[in-house]
Amino acid sequence: MKPLLVLLLAAPFSFANLVDDVRTAIAHNNFPAATESVRAYRASHGVTPEMLVALSWMGRGELAVKNYDQADRYAQEVYQLSAEQLKKRPLDREAELPLALGAAIEVEGNLLAAQGRRTEAVSYLEDQLHTYYSTSIRARIQKNINLLTLEGRPAPALDRVTLPKGKPTLIFFWAHWCPDCKAEAPILARLKMEFDSKGLVIVAPTQKYGYVAEGKDSPPEIELPYIEQVRRKYYSAIITAPAPVSEENFRRYGASTTPTLVLVDRAGIVRLYHPGEMTYEELRPRIESIVR
Repeated sequence: MKPLLVLLLAAPFSFANLVDDVRTAIAHNNFPAATESVRAYRASHGVTPEMLVALSWMGRGELAVKNYDQADRYAQEVYQLSAEQLKKRPLDREAELPLALGAAIEVEGNLLAAQGRRTEAVSYLEDQLHTYYSTSIRARIQKNINLLTLEGRPAPALDRVTLPKGKPTLIFFWAHWCPDCKAEAPILARLKMEFDSKGLVIVAPTQKYGYVAEGKDSPPEIELPYIEQVRRKYYSAIITAPAPVSEENFRRYGASTTPTLVLVDRAGIVRLYHPGEMTYEELRPRIESIVR
């Protein structure tokens, strides 16, 4: 078998290949190969949003192995290069630059928190939220603020649905395209049956994404019936009526990751904020703690 570095250098340079190569190298703890892949792409194509996404993965990888100085360098470089790109174009003209900039901000905030500088991390993220409030990365920045601050605080109000007063509530943010959400559904249905007699309520907001099956672009009059179709097929054991559809809910709760699970106790206080899947074994004791 050829060394990974040789394979990386031999591969044609496309965005998908570059990001996949970098992520694969990082997963194998081969940071030199990942660095070389980004360097070669940059030498060939210059600074592009695609290259910045790959570079942002370098920052995430270094943060994961607690190489904080290098993670900070990558985050700062991606942020500064993204700022140069933004002098020429809006952030949301396409998908890659928001991914790169959002990741750089996320790495920097997580880095500060990991170093015990929690207050500084929150302040930094709030500044970035103010700067990019009207862009697609608002929810991602809010997610990172919520991870540091939301548990132990009153649950934010939801648009188009009211959190039940005096009842333990699980908020389940889902997306019609999301396989991880569908995998979570049987777990939530089991927990609903188990704790229904103790008053557990499940609220399941979703939002429009501008497309339906197989990524086909669709206007709201097509997407909304499709969302209801998905709800009936996969989530009818959890939610028995059409789901509240609101992009504002996702931005307010920072639900840039689906599923996102939020547990709210009888007093309306958030006791769990969890972007991503949870197993039955992980979630059950957390629910049990708020239904008593």
